[in-house]
Amino acid sequence: RTIGDRIGEAKASGNLGNTLKILGQFDEAVVCCQRHLDISQEQGDKVGEARALYNIGNVYHAKGKHLSWNMAQDPGYLSQEVKDMLQKASEYYERNLSLVKELGDRAAQGRAYGNLGNTQYLLGNFSEAIAFHKERLAIAKEFGDKAAERRAYSNLGNAHIFLGRFDISAEYYKKTLQLSRQLKDQAVEAQACYSLGNTCTLLQDYERAIEYHLRHLVIAQELGDR
Repeated sequence: RTIGDRIGEAKASGNLGNTLKILGQFDEAVVCCQRHLDISQEQGDKVGEARALYNIGNVYHAKGKHLSWNMAQDPGYLSQEVKDMLQKASEYYERNLSLVKELGDRAAQGRAYGNLGNTQYLLGNFSEAIAFHKERLAIAKEFGDKAAERRAYSNLGNAHIFLGRFDISAEYYKKTLQLSRQLKDQAVEAQACYSLGNTCTLLQDYERAIEYHLRHLVIAQELGDR
């Protein structure tokens, strides 16, 4: 501010906002991220504007998740306050998405699709969530981003469960399992086995369910995860 560097001020405000979000000070975080957005728009800085929109979405998303943790509920059964937060997050992600499309930034599009999928899932809009996660998956494959691909499969599996499409869920969870083994991520492998165990139970394939749950148990013991 002293040297009149508006872009610098915008970036600093954005960083402050992100830090306040992590500290759980969501309302202050929004103010800082909004300043980042306002200055970026004033300066015609499209990249900064896109980043600010994404960050504001993240603050509302985090606040919504934080509020919903206090009430353990299934996706779709949320208080009005939580719904409002997630709806706001979604709107900012949508604005971010249209801007990064304009900028041709595929990686940023991937992030926006993933977060849109997550917010729609929490809101109980499972079909919309699936559409967004499929877009996320395509971009992850484009970039050879195995970790993002793995998350997309996992999210697609979760959403299909709520639509009662257990067989499709099982296919997505199997892909999650394959990738977690490729990535040598045992915690995620255990999670995938747990999801597959539950899905096989829903499909009444009890033998397979037992196999997956035993595998989950073995990894949990190996990791000393009580």
